Amino acid sequence: MVTTNSRGKICAFVLLSIYIIAGVTILSTVTSPNQGGKGRKHFDSGKSKIYDFNPLLRKTARRPKMKWCQPLKFLNDVNRPIIALVSFPGSGNTWVRYLIQQATGIHTGSVYKDFGLLKNGFPGEYIADSSVIVVKTHEKGPAAHRGYKKAVLLIRDPMQAIQAEFNRQGGGHVGFASPDRYKIGKGKFWEKFVQEQIIKWRDTNLDWFFNFTKPTMILFYDQLISDLESNLRRLLKFLEVNVTESQLQCAIQRKEGIYKRKKKMIHLDPFTKDMKTKIEATKLEVYKLIYDYISSKKRKKIFNR
Repeated sequence: MVTTNSRGKICAFVLLSIYIIAGVTILSTVTSPNQGGKGRKHFDSGKSKIYDFNPLLRKTARRPKMKWCQPLKFLNDVNRPIIALVSFPGSGNTWVRYLIQQATGIHTGSVYKDFGLLKNGFPGEYIADSSVIVVKTHEKGPAAHRGYKKAVLLIRDPMQAIQAEFNRQGGGHVGFASPDRYKIGKGKFWEKFVQEQIIKWRDTNLDWFFNFTKPTMILFYDQLISDLESNLRRLLKFLEVNVTESQLQCAIQRKEGIYKRKKKMIHLDPFTKDMKTKIEATKLEVYKLIYDYISSKKRKKIFNR
């Protein structure tokens, strides 16, 4: 004879089982790689960094639907060189990918699997072969260079880039870190973050500039902001892709998109005097090494000046 109490336990067990099965089904759906068709090459998740984990574990604001200048497509040319779009995190890599997709109608790829990007305008996320026009990476060193025939090195002012990356880690791709986040551990967490990231900013830029010996284009974020059209033209030429004037103008008209962090009026300067001194010295060191290495003739060719 089954008692009322027993029936209650059985019902609770059945309901719990249903929730677990449903949760596993949903999780497997959002975490499975987006193959994008047969033959797509994906980076082994065990060897590459995954920035965003299961989106079900955190609440995110619903982003507006992306409006593209033309339908996006994958390339079908196995002989096309694989091109790296490399930068220190926080340098505007996602925004540049967005501009490229708007102008060309071709998917961009990445060595990472960011579920937020995967579901919002970047189905080429986690694809790193010739079916995508560029491949996003923040990695450095010989292993990171392997497989690429060309590279676009996107460089942003380190102070801006470091704060943008801190915002991304604390508020997502378009959000902001709360003021309290800078105060964790009486400011020690932020201080350590800055110390580590300025070294990483220096090493990433110098590694790709000096140690990647194949064709490389230098793209300064600030120049892209101040003169988008000429720098976007220069970028598309380096990528060896032809676009119509109307496609280019459409990309410029829709330049903001949803992945360029809006400016926020805050009365907080988290950088101490010592931090600013160290960052500025490192910035000048890197810029000087780059400019001194390039002859006057090569500088005109690379920087389009």
